[in-house]
Amino acid sequence: MKLPKLFLLLLTLSMISCAKKDETTFKFGVWITADAKRTDEDYAKEFKKYKDGGIDEVLINTNTDPKLLGRLVPIAKEKGLKVHAWIMAMNRPNDSVALQHPDWYQVSKDGKSCFDNRPYVDYYQWLCPTKKESREHVLGLVEGLAKVKGIESVHLDYIRFPDIFLPISLLPKYNLVQDEELPQFDFCYCDACVSKFEKEHHKNPKTSHNTAIDMEWKNFRLNAIKAVVDDAYEIAHKHHVKLTAAVFPYPEMADHMVRQRWDKWNIDEVYPMIYHSFYNEEIDWVGYATKQGVADLEGKKTKINTGIYIPGLKSDAELKEAILMAKDNGAIGVSFFDGNALSDSNLKTIAATKASLK
Repeated sequence: MKLPKLFLLLLTLSMISCAKKDETTFKFGVWITADAKRTDEDYAKEFKKYKDGGIDEVLINTNTDPKLLGRLVPIAKEKGLKVHAWIMAMNRPNDSVALQHPDWYQVSKDGKSCFDNRPYVDYYQWLCPTKKESREHVLGLVEGLAKVKGIESVHLDYIRFPDIFLPISLLPKYNLVQDEELPQFDFCYCDACVSKFEKEHHKNPKTSHNTAIDMEWKNFRLNAIKAVVDDAYEIAHKHHVKLTAAVFPYPEMADHMVRQRWDKWNIDEVYPMIYHSFYNEEIDWVGYATKQGVADLEGKKTKINTGIYIPGLKSDAELKEAILMAKDNGAIGVSFFDGNALSDSNLKTIAATKASLK
């Protein structure tokens, strides 16, 4: 039976419209940390709560345990949630393998190693992105997670250097003034980094007159992180999953604070942690930082999901405002830190805001 041409035209237009709608659906995620001691029933209940509250995806930190991740994926998917494998990448606190190799760790400008002298907090145990053995260890962990059936992406966190500058609201906590780059927070000056840099640029950063304005030395470290990301991208895609990452608010800021220039990376999506309260900013900064990141990625495949810090919000009204500002400024979704911080009221607000976007 031949269908009328008008009917076929309308059917085609309808299919195109539906496809475009699916491509542009604004998504909602949440970061959570898993505990192997919890039961499947507990997780089923938690995942249902998220789904009922408008959440579409969970980014799960299993401390790089593929077995635990594999256990949780079908539970989450049964409740209608997508799963991302969240990994602490260059910062590897209590990594039993890495701890057997003290030479894998980053070294500060004043000669102290993260192996036994950790900047800011005890869980800052940063591996060197330049040294062959340490970077291969991290990439091996990425591959272990990428092999888990049913995940959407491997989600890199701490894919950077230690903070050369802390967010301004955190400085009083550590009784610090950071008006300049301080040597105890400036990384990495290990033998692998110094020798490779010398080979490429014919100078030693340890004897630089002012490393803060030595652009080759800065770019060397930016590129060291980029190289790990780009290799991780190849690994993830080999296993038919995406590569995503939690990053600092926008590229220029990330560059300045933590040697991270994520607009240069080969990566599918980024989740900039636009935690306005960390920087003593008002709620409209969520929109500003989202817009800046989107602009820096113009013409590139990488998409942005705005990270929102739940404890930094004053009300559910601010939560709704933050979501809408992220969307209005070009993000394809939002993600909330973290699951434990989401109240029933927050979830109702998320669900209602999501419904209003349809």
